[in-house]
Parts: sequence; structure tokens; C-alpha cells
Amino acid sequence: MHAAVYAALLTTLAAGTLAARDILLGSPLDCDLRGVCFIQQYYDHDPTHAASDYRCATLSYDTHKGTDFALRTLTQMHLGVDVVAAAKGIVRATCDGMPDQIYNTQNSAEIDGRDCGNGVVIDHSDGWTTQYCHLKQGSVAVSRGDYVSFATRLGQVGLSGRTQFPHVHLTVRKDGNPIDPFDPDGKITCDGADTNTLWIGPMPYQPGGMLTVGFSDKVPDYDAVKDGSAARRHLPSTALALVVFGYAFGGRTDDEMLLIIDGPNGLFIQETVKLNRNRARFFHAIGKKRSSAPWPVGTYRGIVSLIRDEQTISKQSVELTIELQTFIIQLFLGEFQLDSAILRTSLGRISRIQRLMLAKAVCRQPARRYT
Repeated sequence: MHAAVYAALLTTLAAGTLAARDILLGSPLDCDLRGVCFIQQYYDHDPTHAASDYRCATLSYDTHKGTDFALRTLTQMHLGVDVVAAAKGIVRATCDGMPDQIYNTQNSAEIDGRDCGNGVVIDHSDGWTTQYCHLKQGSVAVSRGDYVSFATRLGQVGLSGRTQFPHVHLTVRKDGNPIDPFDPDGKITCDGADTNTLWIGPMPYQPGGMLTVGFSDKVPDYDAVKDGSAARRHLPSTALALVVFGYAFGGRTDDEMLLIIDGPNGLFIQETVKLNRNRARFFHAIGKKRSSAPWPVGTYRGIVSLIRDEQTISKQSVELTIELQTFIIQLFLGEFQLDSAILRTSLGRISRIQRLMLAKAVCRQPARRYT
């Protein structure tokens, strides 16, 4: 991926534009910023206690003087995503050894004063530096004094320091002063992207969007949603509940999340949830509890949309398979008490061979189990 960016850099240098901007930067992540990675928060240009990014939107927070290049889940972090040098230079400082953990009141004392966590600082000459924060513990791959070229691996995305989601925080400085690489002159117009940036090529801007969508047999714990372990692709027809959840970023006050489950027989459930405040990341879930009858066997589709000003700005869908096989195995093992409604519904949905198997299982059940 960085080969194409390097080619763009050479083209830009040949055009003679470097002198006007002194430095040109590439993405600090070796991944697709329109796919598994994305930019979640930008430099704050609002001088008050509010926050505003370079497009006068809310993808920032008060006093945030950097750009957050994020991963969608903790699972991605554990698998490993490389942090790379945004430009060539000399490594001036590194830090490693801080644990990957979500910042909270319990660990704030040990983190306060070391907000960057594990990180790297690179000097690009002429007063320009870049700082890379929140790297994974034990991943820092460079040392002070090392020369690094464009896209040299520095480490991996982590969760160290003062952070609540896996990302690398990039701070760009000129003569010690923070600079927004999306708007280096600070002249905010609010009418779209500034063409005079420090980036080698165009960088995507997502005003908010869906991170993941999944099914579960209960409303999942938020920690499970964040680390990517909450979703199920298959459930038995005896699952206690059928739930779809959506995990998103960049929510604004009055945004709506529309959650839908379509089942084998059509619309299963639909609900809209409205946000009452700005949210950096958030999730919602809807579903139904099972009655005595099993869920209809087949394919279910979950569709979750983020809606702003009556316009859908992001949508994701996922499929779930409800299977009868687990139900039959449970009958053989006598793992639950039979119910006549369950039997009638299930017998109408299975093959002749499965009916015979089910009949044999029923015959082996003690009489006290029938209702």
C-alpha cells in the first residue's frame, strides 16, 4: 500500500511543492483507512470548551491537538497493525513498557503524566517533528538516534497511556507548536476540505459511521462488543433470545441508529434509537426473547444504519443462521424439558429422516418430561 503513496510523494516533489509546505506526510498506519482502519478524531480548532474539527464538525474533543488513526476492534489490535513513519527523519525519543489497558478511574493514577503511553518522536529537520502515541507494549521497533525512511515500521497500534480505544495518536509540530496536518494555516472555512494540507495525497473523512454489526443470544457486554468477541454467526433454534447490535463512532446529538432484523418469514423486529448527546463510540441493541416455540430455522439478516438529518451516513449488515441440528442433539441428550408447542413447530420444519430421529428421541424421554 505504501508503495503507491511513495510514488505520489516522488510526483509531488518533482512538482516542486515541498518548499511551500516544508514537509509532506503519509498515513502512520499500514492499513486501509477506508476499510479496517479509519480516522476517528481530529485536531480541535475551537478555542472554547467545546470542540470542532477542521470541517467545523464534532469529530474532536476539547484541547485535542492531534489526529487519531483508529482500529475498529481490540481483536485487530491483538492481531497486529503496524505503525509506520509518516516521513523520513531521526528518532529523537521512544517509550515502551506501559501496559495495554483502557484508561479509567482505577488506573488513572499510574497513567497521569504519561498520557502518550508507549511512543516514538521523530525529528524531520527544519523544526518539524511527529509524535506517535499509544503503541502496543513491547512493539516499539526503533531506538533513539535511528534514521527512519518513509513508512519504516515503528511499532504496532496499542492501547497504552490515556486512551479508551486502540489507535495511534499523531501529533505534528513545527518549532514545538502543534499543527493540524489537515489545515496547517489554521484558516478554517467550514465549507469543505482545505486543499493546502501536509498530506501526500487525499485523506478520507468519515463524518461518523458503523464499526461493526452482529447477532447474539443476549444484549452483549460493551467490553465484548469493543474487543470483537460479541458476534455470533450461528445460533440454535432454542436460543433464549435473538439480538442484533450496532457499534458506531462519531455520533452527534439527535443522530439515530436504525436496527432491523429480517427473518425467514419477513420483518422480525425494527427499532430506532436517538442519541441524546455527542458520542465518540457507542452501541445499541434490540431483540426478542424466545417463547416456548423455537425460532424459525433459516437465515436472518441484521441491518444497522446511522442516520443524520434524515440521511443515512453509514450502513452495515450481517447474516445469522438459525440451526435445528443443535435442538435435535439436545433432545437426544435430554438436556431440556420437551414442550408440545416446540415439537409441533419443529416437526413442520425438518426432513423425514430428522423426524424419525426426533421420534426416537421423544420415545426415550421419561413420561414426566411431557407437558
